[in-house]
Amino acid sequence: MNTFDKTVQLISTEIDQIDWSKEPRGLYEPIGYVLSLGGKRIRPVLTLMACNLFSDDVQVAVNTAIGLEIFHNFTLLHDDIMDRADVRRGRLTVHKKWNDNTAILSGDVMQITSYKFIAKTPSQYLKPVLDLFSQTAAEICEGQQYDVDFENRELVKAEEYLEMIRLKTAVLLGCALKTGAWIGGAGEEDAQLLYDFGINIGLAFQLKDDLLDVYGDEKTFGKKIGGDILCNKKTYLLIHALELAKGDDVTELQNWLLNSDENLSEQKIKAVTSVFDRLGVKTICEDKMQFFYSKAIAKLDKVAVLENKKQELRKLAEKLMFRND
Repeated sequence: MNTFDKTVQLISTEIDQIDWSKEPRGLYEPIGYVLSLGGKRIRPVLTLMACNLFSDDVQVAVNTAIGLEIFHNFTLLHDDIMDRADVRRGRLTVHKKWNDNTAILSGDVMQITSYKFIAKTPSQYLKPVLDLFSQTAAEICEGQQYDVDFENRELVKAEEYLEMIRLKTAVLLGCALKTGAWIGGAGEEDAQLLYDFGINIGLAFQLKDDLLDVYGDEKTFGKKIGGDILCNKKTYLLIHALELAKGDDVTELQNWLLNSDENLSEQKIKAVTSVFDRLGVKTICEDKMQFFYSKAIAKLDKVAVLENKKQELRKLAEKLMFRND
């Protein structure tokens, strides 16, 4: 089995070799820029690690893995526009470095390019891989729409939020694992177990993101702390705070949710975080993360390969669960 670090290096080397120096430069340069920012490369790494559970030859899954990574980064370009985010991975977002039109059009080309790479999947697996990828792509759009819809709703249930992040984040992790397993020659049962492992890790991953946005270190997190609070994003933390708040906490939360004065940004972040602390929603979020993490490991336990082959995936799941960035 290849290690996580070796797999990341393989993917990064392959991505760095893609030539984006094409005309018109204004279309392709932003793509090279965003892919050069790195990131965790979680999706392509999961693809290759799942393949490696069943085959020593991971090279056959590299193009598919790259396609998934390019697609993921495409979604970030459009997501950053919708969220009006200034920073991604510690650098200016594409729409800030260039403009909205550039980020939209460069993102569109990235989506097309992702399909071109996935089309290089070995022929015997191409149809199921394309079918799953297309389904996943549509689900991600559904999740993003729910996310947008929630911004205009006063109340969102925790169950609705979890379904939204399953669609927006977790399904691509599941897709990466199932795709890699198929290409490696896995049977359908093992491929589905790995898909379920990915779904549960993805849910824990996004809940961790919610936590880090409030309680993380801006230097390691790579984007501004408190961004979700400033745009009143219905995170797992805020949803539970709104459910639990009583008396003065209700008044304070509602007042800050109605306040969009940019000059009071720091005060808003501090005040809302203090309400979160008083209501204990950080612990509620951490407990739910642990729930999904445990479910993920239970699915991995059932995959019918030697235990030592699963250790790298176990370590990766733990790394995602306890990360600080």
